[in-house]
Amino acid sequence: MTSQKRTHALGRARIQINASPYLSAVDYSPLDELEPDNAGLDLVSIADLLRNSFVYPPHSIYQNVKVAFSGFDSSTDLHDRPIFHFPFRATHARSQSPYGEADDAALTQTYHRLLCDAVKRSLAGLRVPWLMQSGGKDSTSMAIAIAEVRPDTACLTYLGGTEENEVASARFVARKLGLRHEVLVCDPGRAYDRYLAMLPRMPLLTADFAALSYADLATEVRRLGGDGIVDALGSDHYFGGPLHSKDYALAMLSRSLRLPSSVFRWPLIRQNFKLCFALTTLQMSKFERFFPGSRFTDVEVDELYGWNMSARSRQRMETFRAELAAAGSTEIQRIIGFTLLEAPAMGKGMYAAKAMSLRVVYPYCNAELRDWILHRVPGDRVSGPGGVNKLLIRRHIAEHFSELPYVKTKGSFRFDLRGLARQRFDQVYAFAQQTRAILPGAPRWLEIHRNLLDNKFFASKFYLLAVTLPWLLSRMQLHAPPPSREAAKET
Repeated sequence: MTSQKRTHALGRARIQINASPYLSAVDYSPLDELEPDNAGLDLVSIADLLRNSFVYPPHSIYQNVKVAFSGFDSSTDLHDRPIFHFPFRATHARSQSPYGEADDAALTQTYHRLLCDAVKRSLAGLRVPWLMQSGGKDSTSMAIAIAEVRPDTACLTYLGGTEENEVASARFVARKLGLRHEVLVCDPGRAYDRYLAMLPRMPLLTADFAALSYADLATEVRRLGGDGIVDALGSDHYFGGPLHSKDYALAMLSRSLRLPSSVFRWPLIRQNFKLCFALTTLQMSKFERFFPGSRFTDVEVDELYGWNMSARSRQRMETFRAELAAAGSTEIQRIIGFTLLEAPAMGKGMYAAKAMSLRVVYPYCNAELRDWILHRVPGDRVSGPGGVNKLLIRRHIAEHFSELPYVKTKGSFRFDLRGLARQRFDQVYAFAQQTRAILPGAPRWLEIHRNLLDNKFFASKFYLLAVTLPWLLSRMQLHAPPPSREAAKET
């Protein structure tokens, strides 16, 4: 089932796409209407990418295209008055039960059955599916269900760097379950070349910090003869994520200040990732600090544009203000953050899969499984004391495995940011020169920071430019000239 909507205003097609991961497929065909006279790039959305690594839903990289992820109703007008409704409010009202009252074995058995049903339905029609197996909790639990209902599925683990390695866990799980397992080691240059090759076929844009990983993976799946990707994303929406002391500390630091960009280049700061991260946090709102990664500050974004664009990006937060105010706790606000992060987290897979003519499925995005966990599973079976999350998934895994390496080390599917900067600086600098009409300050930022990119803080920002600039350039060449400052004021 797919859903999309088209209207017309002032001669320009107003396109809405339903990108819910609960659909069996996303219909991008309305984008075929984007001709040179109605394919204006959205300057505010580009600022979103630089500030947060994704475009605030329901907006897109195009002025006249809106995309409905979770929380937005694609049957309503998302152009003039987008309304966000937090779709997992039942999380507020989880019941609590004394330990031992619920039948843990029955809960785990029901969870396993529902997950197996979700996998079977999601993979229907796929001949050669590949599971993106990070080696963490979600993909391990997913692999258990896959081994039962679709043992022909192969597993693919991405090693982005030595500091983030769950390959041992993923390999052990796959072999014990009898599933084929492959590892793709990140080569930043190869991944970037694959990304550039698929740009003309990518429907939309996100700068998620695993977007290049997924471009690499999608190309590899196609090379290996696969026709579909199984992704274990989607459970955070209803399982949630308990906050830890670090999260509260970052919230206290988030003050929405504006500091000179030169502060980051001071001698005692420029090589210290933690100090740079803390200074950036001071300039963020509490909610935007929930989003991962080191990103451009508002001051830097304004310098990249040459005028005050960051305020227009920040203004898009107003769409979510009412639901955040009604959340009742920081934990629920974070789950609202997870809901917004659906756009980049799943968008990166959707867009790369579309470019490679693959299907991508999200078995955790299954209404029956979701509603059962939200309404039938007691809260103390979802998370426990000390911020231990996803207890039900942990129990499911424990029925098949003892302690796994992911308990100690976590983070596969990230990307070698510093390696990309070392290998592709000149190429990205050339893209910056060619897109000066949109971001006149980008070449200058690259010149100033060229010798600082061994610090992952600056390499993260280089990555955002590396992903964003060539996509913009490809559309500038295919469509109309880039939008003017006056056009941006209308968005």
